[in-house]
Amino acid sequence: MTLASVWENAWYGKARWVYLFAPLAWLFRALARRRRARLKPRAVAFDVPVVVVGNISVGGTGKTPLLIALVQRLREAGYCPGVVSRGYGGKAPSYPLMVSADTPVTHCGDEPLAIARATQCAVCVSPDRVEAAQALREQGCDIVLSDDGLQHYRLARDLEIAVVDGARAFGNGWCLPVGPLREPIERLNEVDWVVVNGSEDKVREQTPTLRTVQHTMKVTPDAWHRVSDGTRASLTHFAPHTSVHAVAGIGNPDRFFTTLKDLDLEPVPHRFADHHHYRPGELVFQPAFPVVMTAKDAVKCQPFAQPDWWYLSVSAILPEAFWSEFLNRIESLKSTPETNSIP
Repeated sequence: MTLASVWENAWYGKARWVYLFAPLAWLFRALARRRRARLKPRAVAFDVPVVVVGNISVGGTGKTPLLIALVQRLREAGYCPGVVSRGYGGKAPSYPLMVSADTPVTHCGDEPLAIARATQCAVCVSPDRVEAAQALREQGCDIVLSDDGLQHYRLARDLEIAVVDGARAFGNGWCLPVGPLREPIERLNEVDWVVVNGSEDKVREQTPTLRTVQHTMKVTPDAWHRVSDGTRASLTHFAPHTSVHAVAGIGNPDRFFTTLKDLDLEPVPHRFADHHHYRPGELVFQPAFPVVMTAKDAVKCQPFAQPDWWYLSVSAILPEAFWSEFLNRIESLKSTPETNSIP
């Protein structure tokens, strides 16, 4: 068990020892509030809509499937979206870095590469999101989507979507380090939509005064893909009750393991830290069952993948009410561009 998993188990299991750090949590809140007050007035705006997709908690919530779904819907509506990302886990020779399907994952990080391969849209990584957004504009993008950018206030935004894990909600409700929150729950009253990945019950319990419109998202499996070459297979590729070694280096591995059980598989779980850089020897397991993983893990394992390694692609399903609201807001923003923005 990693140190990160110890903390996460405490936050979501509501352990009492974490409250010893309560003074640090109040300090964290104060510093986050001060940073936001300092950066927001100086935020750099663009002459195209900027949509931020993020969350207020650490760990996985389902942002990447939602981001991919947003790209696909915007394209269907005739737009040319691009994605900016910090590129966590990668170090490029220079920035900004435009990501393609062949970009080394060590240069761009796993999530940007997974997004680029799933959407074939323009993806740009840089520690400076303003610089990355400018690069996308030069590529002809007419909408910028900022991945995990809710707390990156230097980049002005027109719309904010906060994604919440319905199964875990907000843990004990405290900010770091006592709890899992990057910002207080009240921050959700300022975003345009709260998208709950799964059931809304726990989220509603912890946000009785939430004014923001909520929509439920369901992440559903699409198909299996061979890690080495991308060969696609149906969800019935594995016979019922097949034992598999399940590899997950993501923010919430248990969600992946549950999905495998729902597919009538019998996973042997292998948990790794989020954004873990795999080495070939780490994935040699006994007995020699097939190895399955997420798309984010697959982009790091492809160079040394064995023939019986597979990853599961997924899709984010949202109600049509959300898509109608979202596209209407985008259309209204396109018709009234900023007058003081970067062209």
